[in-house]
Amino acid sequence: MPRATSERFSRAHQPPIKAKSANSSNAGASGSANNPIFNTERFGQHILKNPLVAQGIVDKANLRPTDKVLEVGPGTGNLTVRILEKAKHVTAVEADPRMAAELTKRVQGKPEQRKLEIMIGDFVKAELPYFDVCISNTPYQISSPLVFRLLSHRPLFRVAILMFQREFAMRLVAQPGTNLWSRLSANVQLYAKVDHIMKVGKNNFRPPPQVESSVVRIVPLDPPPPVKFEEFDGMNRIVFSRRNKIVHANFLAKGVIEMLEQNYRTWCAEKDQIVEDELDMKAKVEQILESTGYSEERAAKMGIDELLKLLSAFHDAGVHFA
Repeated sequence: MPRATSERFSRAHQPPIKAKSANSSNAGASGSANNPIFNTERFGQHILKNPLVAQGIVDKANLRPTDKVLEVGPGTGNLTVRILEKAKHVTAVEADPRMAAELTKRVQGKPEQRKLEIMIGDFVKAELPYFDVCISNTPYQISSPLVFRLLSHRPLFRVAILMFQREFAMRLVAQPGTNLWSRLSANVQLYAKVDHIMKVGKNNFRPPPQVESSVVRIVPLDPPPPVKFEEFDGMNRIVFSRRNKIVHANFLAKGVIEMLEQNYRTWCAEKDQIVEDELDMKAKVEQILESTGYSEERAAKMGIDELLKLLSAFHDAGVHFA
């Protein structure tokens, strides 16, 4: 699987903000919605303030005393301190240096300090260490890159407990034939078992987001299926481009046949095979679709098995998507 990409966060500190009083300075440590010390909006973060929800998320991970945990977006550490109580070691990846400093102060001088490593920067581009479990109150803008970065990580982790915007979470667990079944659903479920485990209301955060949140459990399939992500995703880009249209129509969309023909010619060159003199890629694609019986199917109703069979049929004919 490819390494996901996301916009790089700037590590530069903002101009210092003078506190109006000692009380306002302390408010930063508690994550006050009006305190500008932590620019949560800039990084898409919302601090989880409900201790019961935080504890529930950690409990769902079923941590072992030997576990090494990767936490993404620790913020001020409301989840981190609970993870440290149960795990052997925690690597926390935080984009905001000021939040990282706050988390450092929170464990300074305590036994937990030796168990915590903080990485400052963009999670998607960071060099990740070995970890058994991932726990994240995920910044909205890296939701999709985070999922695919985790699924592409080797060696495989045991489980991930991740909080997302509710709609994104429901797309992860959606099933074929439902309104939210999508390219995202298929791509993730090819490589992992995903379960919805908890709803989290917006008032459990500071500042409260515009939408509700949910927590999902992701367990990667071990061993992973021998399918190149680039190929599966490349085909799904076409199939799900208009999920309620028949598959045949999506493959006849502008530019698709030309792209597949170019890929086919490249594949033939790599395999030292001669390209047909009168190559008709449109007819070739239509023949493949007819042979599978999926020509008149709609992506909205095609499950993982059907998509894999379709991909296999294209590969058997030398047609590739990446």
